[in-house]
Amino acid sequence: MQDCSDHEEGTIMTKVYPAVIHKEEDGLWLEFPDLPGCYTQGDDLEELMQNAEEVLGTFIAVKIDLDEFITNASAIESISEEGIKTYVSTDVNKYHKDTRAVKKMISIPSWLNKEAERHHISLSRILQEALKEKLDMALNK
Repeated sequence: MQDCSDHEEGTIMTKVYPAVIHKEEDGLWLEFPDLPGCYTQGDDLEELMQNAEEVLGTFIAVKIDLDEFITNASAIESISEEGIKTYVSTDVNKYHKDTRAVKKMISIPSWLNKEAERHHISLSRILQEALKEKLDMALNK
């Protein structure tokens, strides 16, 4: 098992895991035998592989957030599941955001603070929304 709890924001964290592709009448699905519960589907191979990169990155990012161990990738030759065996890589940083709150001191005019309080406006939320908009980021990412 791999301990990713010491992962530092901004460091490159590419992960590669073996996967097994299964074909069904209405499309394809893929599983990661080393990561129980980590699987996805797609209508065609292109969509399946895009989804596989995303689900792998998200799965590992959640494990990091929960401070859980992450199983090391097996050699593809040791995978016994039937289907097409392949590798999937992902940049975990694309899916992992450090969501811990950080206190920042800001200064605003007293009259503006009073108006915000009178209207029950959260300055923290407003600042977050404004920063996301300014940085061209989607809300709730």
